[in-house]
Amino acid sequence: MSGNDDAKTAKIEVWWDMRDCPIPEGYDARRVRPSIERAFKKLGYTGRVSITAYGDQNQTPCHVLRGLSSTGVAVVQTISDSTRSVMYRDMVEWRGHNPPPATIVIISDQVEGEFSWDLARLQQRTRYHLFLAYSIKRCKDLFLLYKANWRWEKLLEEEEEGGTPAGGLSSAAVFYCKSCNFNCQSLKTFRKHLSSYKHGLEEAINSPDSRLSCVTKTWAKNYPATPEHATAKIHVLWDMNDCPIPEGYDACRVRPSIESAFKELGYTGPISITAFADQKQIPDHHLLALSSTGVVLLIPSFPVRDLHSRMITEFEEWTKDNPAPASIMIISDELALRKSHSSLICRKLQESNYNCFLAYSVRPFEMPVLLTSAEWLWKSLLSGACFLFVLSCVTKTWARNYPATPEHATAEIHVWWDMKDCPIPEGYDARRVLPSIESAFKEIGYSGPVSITAFADQKETPDHHLLALSSTGVDFAHTLPWVLHSRMITDCEEWIEDNPAPATVMIISDELASPKSHSSLLCRKLQESNYNCFLAYSVRPFEKPVLVTSAEWLWDSLLAVSETKRQTLQKGCESESESDVEFTGMFYCDLCDSDCESLDDFKKHLSSKEHTHEDNIMNTHFQSFSHRHRQFKISNYYEEARYPPKTKRMRKAPRKGFLPRSLRFTRR
Repeated sequence: MSGNDDAKTAKIEVWWDMRDCPIPEGYDARRVRPSIERAFKKLGYTGRVSITAYGDQNQTPCHVLRGLSSTGVAVVQTISDSTRSVMYRDMVEWRGHNPPPATIVIISDQVEGEFSWDLARLQQRTRYHLFLAYSIKRCKDLFLLYKANWRWEKLLEEEEEGGTPAGGLSSAAVFYCKSCNFNCQSLKTFRKHLSSYKHGLEEAINSPDSRLSCVTKTWAKNYPATPEHATAKIHVLWDMNDCPIPEGYDACRVRPSIESAFKELGYTGPISITAFADQKQIPDHHLLALSSTGVVLLIPSFPVRDLHSRMITEFEEWTKDNPAPASIMIISDELALRKSHSSLICRKLQESNYNCFLAYSVRPFEMPVLLTSAEWLWKSLLSGACFLFVLSCVTKTWARNYPATPEHATAEIHVWWDMKDCPIPEGYDARRVLPSIESAFKEIGYSGPVSITAFADQKETPDHHLLALSSTGVDFAHTLPWVLHSRMITDCEEWIEDNPAPATVMIISDELASPKSHSSLLCRKLQESNYNCFLAYSVRPFEKPVLVTSAEWLWDSLLAVSETKRQTLQKGCESESESDVEFTGMFYCDLCDSDCESLDDFKKHLSSKEHTHEDNIMNTHFQSFSHRHRQFKISNYYEEARYPPKTKRMRKAPRKGFLPRSLRFTRR
């Protein structure tokens, strides 16, 4: 039986937004399930159908809920603004427990945007048969591949022969309340719950997040080859206009460089390369060198503006002759863009088991819709160097890991390192961190003194890491996770005051690389002075950072140094015992404002009564934030719902025109 036949007999899961696609007035709710099942039977799908209906069920008439539950439709209560995010979160969780073959049906008008982008990337990893239904407009996002779509009213017209189905409560019918984590099988109990004080309060203060959580944001690393793709064919489509051969570079090295990059990730299959270019723009010695290494040169007879369409056509033709598993690599700025021709490749990847790689001269402004197993900066790929990210959009020509300017080449560099976001990899020798960072700086011409401050809850950092890092001059700042990033910013601002420009600051953090984080505070500081900025992060930011950088690195790649340096360092480390380690870094407690010069003193301080007392105060203060916010919401709920306050203190507050300090607020 083929995979397509398997899917047609597998389970069918329906996710229904009742606000976008309500039951028409006068329509018998008992017909919804039979209508959906009938539509699938016409297409040859015979699997068991499960339906979950989302919406504000306070607005849904009892006879509708009764009709749905009688046919086994699960009903979920959620506030209207959160319907899409709750549906998607449940869908992602369901996918984790129900591998293909299976079918997913989304009944909603809100599939476009981040929903379809994230879903398209998910579909490239685990492929489900996807169907859509809508009440107002058809989904226009071409990159989301679906088997069919219906108008909601048209879908409801499908009816089993024999008329309206009989009633009778199905054992599968369940009523859920997302805010209260409550479920029952009785409509009467469900209605009673929705009208209860407890539900009203929970929905007011703990309502589900209305923002859609894009689960593929962290999928941006160079992953080792899977067994099925490790020895499979790899076809490379190279746009020489976007990614030309650098001046002075030996074109004979292009193929070996690409092959070497693949071998580092465990790919050893045969590689074919097709280069697309305008022959008039390519020197003869490049053409000769490339052809001598087996690179196929496709000189288009069509206008250069159609080059990317021709690359897509070449990809489609190649996949017809080379069935999956196989890999495709795109070397192009244009095809790496989310809203370009890549949508056509994305659709192909959703229906087949092809692996995808990308290379480009500058980092795309947005994360590509293509789900990749590895991405490279073109010049880094040719040189065999670490993977480096750069900026795009208006700043497209900025921060290509530029060589140091004369004023910054020998200036001081200070590094603020978030060890929580960017930890030391398991098995990695921590003594290599500083040399690796210095080596990366030297590659782009920075030779000034480098100092590093590592921020973390140092109680969680293994002693051997503290010993190793300190022996290379790394300073430690102990802080709590919830204030870590604000303390990094504060420390950076204080350092800038004591170290006038020209100088360079480096941030190693996922959070501070985000455009919507504390980085805006640092950005303002950098705008008013002549400081250089570097970034490093464990995964590529979903959006371009607000900080204008002179260089950016992926954390794992930044830690990598040459084999020669690695062996030399390891040999030197083997001869040292822990007792011989000389501490050159400082240990600092950011909570107690206390300095220590040795690890023993630092550990004693962290276990002291004074520190424990300060730690407890800070944790209590942090917990009070959420408590005060909760009290504020409760106060609003009492006022809006006109429930009597539960405590004497709260009852007195409105009458005296007074609220406890934590509950004061101003209406405008």
